[in-house]
Amino acid sequence: MADLLGRTRARVIGLLAQPASTTELAQRLGAGPGTVSQHLGVLHRAGLVTRARHGHLVLYLRSPLGDQLLT
Repeated sequence: MADLLGRTRARVIGLLAQPASTTELAQRLGAGPGTVSQHLGVLHRAGLVTRARHGHLVLYLRSPLGDQLLT
């Protein structure tokens, strides 16, 4: 999958079995929030992740299409 999406985006999708914010993902990946946000934007536009506002946070989750890509 890393060859298709790139290493970081593949890692992001792998981490999104449970909802997570940009900040949480940045900490887990050891990357800046801005970088993670850009990757999430690409993945969202491709339909591989969903997002929903939860209070002041935006939480991301792997979409059914993202799940299929992993299998």
